[in-house]
Amino acid sequence: MEGMEMTCFEIISNVGTARGCYVEAIDLATEGKFEEAEKKVAEGATYFSKGHNAHTDLVQKEAAGEKTDVILLLVHAEDQLMSAEGFKIIAEKFIAMSKKLYNK
Repeated sequence: MEGMEMTCFEIISNVGTARGCYVEAIDLATEGKFEEAEKKVAEGATYFSKGHNAHTDLVQKEAAGEKTDVILLLVHAEDQLMSAEGFKIIAEKFIAMSKKLYNK
C-alpha cells in the first residue's frame, strides 16, 4: 500500500473513532450522564486531532509543490473528516440542551 493510501486510512480510522465517541456522548447525555458524555467528547477530540493532522500534512505537502493525486479514498477520508467535525458540534449542543432539560 502506498503512502497516500496509508494516510487516507489513518484519517478514516481516527475520525471514524472520533465520530463514534461523539455519538456515544449523545447517548450518554440522553441518560443524564453529562460528565461521562463530556469525557467522550474529549476522547473523540483526541482522535479527531490525529486525523486532522494527517490531513493537514497532505495539504502542506501540496502547498509546498508536491503533487497530490486525488483518489476516491482521499475524497472518502475528507468526507469522514467533515462528518466527524459535524458530529462533534452536534454532540456539544446536545449535551448543553440535555443539561437544561434535566435541570428543569
